[in-house]
Amino acid sequence: MFDIHNHELKVIDFAKTGHHTCFVKVSGFDAEWGKDFEGEVKFVSDLPYGDLIHPHRSPLSGSCREFVRSDLIYRHNQGQFE
Repeated sequence: MFDIHNHELKVIDFAKTGHHTCFVKVSGFDAEWGKDFEGEVKFVSDLPYGDLIHPHRSPLSGSCREFVRSDLIYRHNQGQFE
């Protein structure tokens, strides 16, 4: 998936811990701010959580935060973290 800003997202690793929980470690590039980033998102019962995608705590630009959130939800729904 690509955004008009050409943000980048790479899944480094993921781990399922039971209780419908999966941790996904990612890295990428925020094209709007011109900065690399790393972080982790937790899926609980198919919903993503974490500071990286939180509207008020994310270190990412708004467009990159939405790109990361959307891309990870897409990948999760495609079964890439099984």
